[in-house]
Amino acid sequence: MEISDILEPRAVIASLRAANKKQILQEIARRAAEITLQPERAIVDVLVERERLGTTGVGAGIAIPHGKLPTLPRLYGLFARLETPVEFESIDGQPVDLIFLLLAPGGAGADHLKALARVSRLLRDRSVCEKLRGSDNAEALYALLTEHATSNAA
Repeated sequence: MEISDILEPRAVIASLRAANKKQILQEIARRAAEITLQPERAIVDVLVERERLGTTGVGAGIAIPHGKLPTLPRLYGLFARLETPVEFESIDGQPVDLIFLLLAPGGAGADHLKALARVSRLLRDRSVCEKLRGSDNAEALYALLTEHATSNAA
């Protein structure tokens, strides 16, 4: 599975402004609703419920909020680069500035896990994250996210 399989160019937010974790989740849910044609409230609810289980702030300034919606036809991704880092209750206590939202259909067990692993692997690469943090252009961010995945395919 490649990042380009789940992430469309219009699902990249180059400069998201948010003051806290709740605002981040609401804003990415709003944008995801436009792309997935799912109700914004349903997306917010699934993300908030997932955060109750434990933070999706994985450390090093990265969060990978995710959840399942039974009415989704396929996996969807959304990437956001925050204008300024925001407290996200991350496992390392550091604020977050790179967000990769992943939404999956209700029955997407293995595919959901493969996508999470793929995104996690990509964002563990410090050089990729430095480049993502250094650009505020959505097209450039999309290219970084998708080209890196192709060139490092296992």
